[in-house]
Parts: sequence; C-alpha cells; structure tokens
Amino acid sequence: MVRNDLSGKVVLIAGGAKNLGGLLSRKFAAKGAKVAIHYNSDRTKTDAEKTLADITSAGGEALLFQADLTKVDNIKMLFAAARSKFGGIDIAVNTVGMVLKKPFLDTTEAEYDTMFDINSKVAYFFIQEAGRTLNNNGKVCTIVTSLLAAYTGLYSTYAGAKAPVEHFTRMASKEFGTRGISVTAVAPGPMDTPFFYGQESEDAVAYHKSASALGGLTDINDIAPLVEFLVTDGWWITGQTIFANGGYTTR
Repeated sequence: MVRNDLSGKVVLIAGGAKNLGGLLSRKFAAKGAKVAIHYNSDRTKTDAEKTLADITSAGGEALLFQADLTKVDNIKMLFAAARSKFGGIDIAVNTVGMVLKKPFLDTTEAEYDTMFDINSKVAYFFIQEAGRTLNNNGKVCTIVTSLLAAYTGLYSTYAGAKAPVEHFTRMASKEFGTRGISVTAVAPGPMDTPFFYGQESEDAVAYHKSASALGGLTDINDIAPLVEFLVTDGWWITGQTIFANGGYTTR
C-alpha cells in the first residue's frame, strides 16, 4: 500500500522551528502537507517565523504554536490548535530534546529533573495525545539518540532520559495498532547542528566525527528522508527504534 502522498495531510512537529525539526517542517510542506510548527521559547521565535515564512512564500500552509511542553496541558493545547486550524492531524513528529554532558557524580537533582522532563515526560505525553487525537491510520515518530546503544560515560541523564522512549514506542504501537496508527523512534548519531556543539570540546567533536564507520557527524539531510519514509510508505514498521548514524553505534 503506497502512502507517500502528503497532499492535504496535516503534520504536527514538536520542535519544528529549526535544525532537524525545521528541515522536516519545510520538506513536509513542500510535499503538500499542512504543518503545525511548535517552538519552545522566545529564543526560537525568529527561527520559527523564518520557517513559517519559507513555507508560506512557497505556497504552503502552516501555523506556529509556542509552548513549554513539559507542562502536559500545553501538549494538549498544541494538538487542539492544530485540529482547530486544519480539522485533524495525520502525522505527529517529536524532535524535542536537551543534551547534558556531565559526570555522573556531579549531576544535580535539578538537572536530572529537567532532563527527564524534556526528554522523557514530553515524549510520553506527546505520544499519548497523538494516540488520543490522530486520525485513523496516523503516524507518530520520536527522535531519540544513538547513545542508547553506546558504552560511554558523561551522558547519563541524556541517554537515560531518552531510553524510556523506546519502551513508550513499543507499548503505544501495540495499543494504537487497532486504529492503524504506527509508532516509531529514530536514533541519529551526533548531528551536525548547533544542538550538538554546545556540549562538546574540540577534541570531543573530533572523536565523534571519527567514531562512525562512514565518517563524520550525522547530516540532518540524511535523517529527514528516513522520518518521512516511516510516516508514509514505511507505515508497516511500528514499535521499532531505527538507528541511523553511519555506524556510530549499532544494536
């Protein structure tokens, strides 16, 4: 069954203003989808408005929604806004995440809480609201991290907070399958975006570039087509976490 026609479909993207999320927003819109673009704060507002302008100037249709998704009511309002504007939602993609690179012994309770709120809690309730509100035969995809298959230190709260999303994905896919909804996760390697560089020294960047079998950091242009495939022709894949990282880690 071919499902790659996005004309008239509605795609909601959490963290859809910049980096991978911004690229997905533009690509889905270019293929005829109506896009609900979430962004977190005023710091991202300029990027969000630029993404919106790019879509509308190309003849597409989109809306912006600013919210802190660690507050569950805001997740509900995000989905409600997209449904109110477009009449329904077919695809929901969550790219939201936060990295903390810090020794285990130095991590504070506040840092732990923040990391799990952003990387785990948001993912859980985003998937939950998608399951409640998506049209039948909808698609849900969450961006996680290839560190889930790494043997390393310093990323305990980042990888640790992303790890439950694999289980959320499996459980949700089992429960939502009766409505034809597939649920997947994508685990890129370190992506060549500002999201990555803020935590890393020059030596660490060099290591990450050398660690993948195919060489270099993950290019978001190599991840976007995979996400698109999973929420269109790849709809039969469900409950899975796909590691896409040039051989940075495998499992």
